[in-house]
Amino acid sequence: MLYRENGQFKSTYRADQQIFPILQDRVAIAALLAVAFIAVPMFASEYLLRAIFVPFLILSLAALGLNILVGYCGQISLGTGAFMAIGAYAAYNFQARIEGMPLIFSLLLGGVCSTAVGVLFGIPSLRIKGLYLAVATLAAQFFVDWACLRLKWVTNDSSSGSVSVAGLNVFGVPIESPAHKYLFCLGFLVVFALLAKNLVRGAIGREWMAIRDMDVAAAVIGIRPVYAKLTAFAVSSFIVGVAGGLWGFIHLGSWEPAAFNIDRSFQLLFMIIIGGLGSIMGSFFGAAFIVVLPIVLDGLPYWFGIPIDTATASHLTFMVFGALIVFFLIVEPHGIARLWSTAKEKLRLWPFPH
Repeated sequence: MLYRENGQFKSTYRADQQIFPILQDRVAIAALLAVAFIAVPMFASEYLLRAIFVPFLILSLAALGLNILVGYCGQISLGTGAFMAIGAYAAYNFQARIEGMPLIFSLLLGGVCSTAVGVLFGIPSLRIKGLYLAVATLAAQFFVDWACLRLKWVTNDSSSGSVSVAGLNVFGVPIESPAHKYLFCLGFLVVFALLAKNLVRGAIGREWMAIRDMDVAAAVIGIRPVYAKLTAFAVSSFIVGVAGGLWGFIHLGSWEPAAFNIDRSFQLLFMIIIGGLGSIMGSFFGAAFIVVLPIVLDGLPYWFGIPIDTATASHLTFMVFGALIVFFLIVEPHGIARLWSTAKEKLRLWPFPH
């Protein structure tokens, strides 16, 4: 009975078009942000911040970028790990080669470099689509892996392709403790989620969805497929590149090309499929599913006192994880976000049957 719209009248277009038109949603989001920015850094343990919250935030950001391309524009991509690698290595080069370069600017410039490469590999989307486009974007994965291993300039003359960063700070404030890293990643995620939500609600978002639903009909009504597809690749690659920089700088500290291999691309694709294609909220649900569930499955035998060796537990985790993904896709192919929206609709209508 608490989730009702009674008496919440809209008297202006601005009020009618706000992101959260229902008062209860605005209160819930404000409470969630207060918990995320205040309660979690104060009370969460170092393990939770390092192993769960920071990876969840960064992967949510990467899934958000991929969802814009795949979920909203309908362009399948299997090269997300490559665009993350470009953002990470480009940000590293800006940080290492330019004295006094601010960390935030390095990460954003890494996203710009990822945008340039993403648009380059997005050009085939103008003539091909579906699985053929997925194979074309997969080429980016192998090309970037080769470049990071063979081009010494990319890794600052590192023979192994491994690089590391230290002494990170933002405007003189060191980013060393897990709480500081968490807040830094959370700030990026909130800003980019807000920008992405406004983009998909605007004219460019409607163009993306028109291309996704039927590109020929979209072209007939005046939407330019070249502009719509390339802007989707550009925005997606930028967000994914920034996420890659955060993954390398904040989460790993030192990394090599294997940190952004094809497994990372598939992991992000599974996130948006499970969370919900074409949904900003689905990116968060999918990231939580992928990050938290393996940790829970790994610890489940020990919590119940079941004697099992580590190798068997690891294999069982993969088996159960895969079975849950298949089961969930059969039960709800539109993702967890669809279940969430259905539950909200039932709350708004309950106890009335219509």
